Amino acid sequence: MSAIKKVAVALGLVVMLAGSVFAQSYPSNRIRIIVPFGAGGPADIYARVIAHHLSQTLNQSFVVENRPGGGAVIGTTEAAKAAPDGYTLLMMSNTHTANETLIPKKNYALMKDLVPVAPVNYSDLVIVVHPSVPAKTLAEFIALAKAKPGELNYASSGPGTPYHLAGENFKSTSGTSIVHVPHKGSGEARNNVIGGHVQMMMDAVTTMAPTIDAGQVNALATTGPARSSVLPNVPTAAEAGLPGFEATIWLGIMAPAGTPQPIVDLLNAEIAKVVALPEVKNAWAKQGATGMKMTPAEFKAYLEADIVKWAKVIETAKITVK
Repeated sequence: MSAIKKVAVALGLVVMLAGSVFAQSYPSNRIRIIVPFGAGGPADIYARVIAHHLSQTLNQSFVVENRPGGGAVIGTTEAAKAAPDGYTLLMMSNTHTANETLIPKKNYALMKDLVPVAPVNYSDLVIVVHPSVPAKTLAEFIALAKAKPGELNYASSGPGTPYHLAGENFKSTSGTSIVHVPHKGSGEARNNVIGGHVQMMMDAVTTMAPTIDAGQVNALATTGPARSSVLPNVPTAAEAGLPGFEATIWLGIMAPAGTPQPIVDLLNAEIAKVVALPEVKNAWAKQGATGMKMTPAEFKAYLEADIVKWAKVIETAKITVK
């Protein structure tokens, strides 16, 4: 072995040992989970579940910090630029994999400046309209939208979010022209639909179900392959006359690139334990969410595949950020 190779191997061992020692004392300080979305949405809600349980199992405070704006770019940039020491984490979603194509000029590149830690869960969306909309079924809403092109609006939590992409995919699949009204977060978007300022929205079943039950909005269809156990009386989009249309929202945790692998592995294992807790699984099932479990490597492959998937959808549907 050459002298250069020996030095390289030695340096590699030093880095590995340093990371291992660092992980043994981790965590010794407060950990923040940056949520680049507004309060009250799925990312915020489930980040707090993860934070609560990790605080107990790792005996250190995990604090959720909401940094909404820019289609999740503002908060994600803050996370990507943070020190890679395990004390800053990012709650991310398929917004991020879509943004790699939709918003190429960002201050970060997802798979370069952040590392996958663990997935959290996924849930279907539900298509809802304000009660003033004269459509009781999805077919009626599509007919109304076709009769009034450009006159109906749909709300999203911002450019590139699953709600935005689902809305554009819906327009493409149904052949309708509905105006996108972006908001700073899903809570704000939801409130504007409830208030009748925007006619339609696709929101996570987990957060919209109580609003539907209260009669504040009318549910037209869910977006999964099968009916939601939370909304069993609401047909799927395929059942309601829009075959081929499906949409979900999933969530996961990432960390700044360079975070020691032993810390990434520790967090992955602990998050997997949280997701597997019976009380967590049962609570999420009642809300319409299903936990996900992958190794960091598997999650990385999942993210890379999702980036490719959304690139095709965005290019085919000619989705742009305005």
